[in-house]
Parts: sequence; C-alpha cells; structure tokens
Amino acid sequence: MKSLHFATTIHAPRKAVWDAMLAPDTYRIWTAPFMEGSQYEGSWEKGARIRFLGPDGSGMASVIEESRPHEFLSIRHLGFVKDGVEDLESEAVKGWAGCHENYSFSDAGTSTQVTVDLDVTPEFEDYMVKTWPRALSALKGICEPGAAAPPVPPAPAG
Repeated sequence: MKSLHFATTIHAPRKAVWDAMLAPDTYRIWTAPFMEGSQYEGSWEKGARIRFLGPDGSGMASVIEESRPHEFLSIRHLGFVKDGVEDLESEAVKGWAGCHENYSFSDAGTSTQVTVDLDVTPEFEDYMVKTWPRALSALKGICEPGAAAPPVPPAPAG
C-alpha cells in the first residue's frame, strides 16, 4: 500500500469549498475525471455508510470515519458494490479494504488549502497520480468566482 498526497489552493472560503465538494450536483462535476456519472448514496456524517457509484451502479462501499465540517473528512473503504450487492470479504477486497481517503481544509489567507491524502494499491497508483490533479482542478473551477466551471455531466439514468 502506498500513500499519495495532493493539494491545491482554492480562492474561496472553506465552507464554500466543503459544500461544493460534497453536494450531489457538484460532486458529479469534480469527480467526473475519475468516472463520468460518478455519484454517491449515503451521508457524510461521522459513522455513516456511504457508497461511491458509477453510472452502472457499481463502485465502492465505505464508511465516514471522521467528519468535522469545513475542516476534515476521513473515508475508510470497506469493499466493492456490484449489482447493488456489497462485497466486503472476497480476496479481491482484502488487498485494499481499510484504505483511507482523507480531506483536510485549512485557511490560506482568504483562500482554502485543500489537501487529499489517500492509500492506494500499486495497480491504481499511476491512475490516481494522473487523475487527482484533474479532479482538484475541476473542484477549483466550481468554487472560484468568475472561473469557468466545467460542464455538468449528465445525471445517471435510472
């Protein structure tokens, strides 16, 4: 397992960045670099179960390990979701279950420093290294006044 670190400064208050990152409509926009039509089901509250899904309904099952609004969010990944069924115990899951994805929000003058720290398996390292900067750029485009926001991906069918 490897830990990756990404950061960006967004010219907007922490509350605005937090809200844009987690609201369903804007979540779809900034996560589109990972997969067009990405969405989530569940809550961002501490202890809540949450699913991160692609347009076909497959994805990851996770739990919100920590949630301090406008400051810190920690997600612990538990397993896969396929055809609406969670797989939390297969051999494929055991290699990465328990990985974390942590988001920190701090003041940087009148801007917000967003830091992302995540655990990744070797087979996804290159993908994450290439994709996270694009996703953070999309988040920045949503949050910064006057910046051209990326187009809204279509909502998933169903």
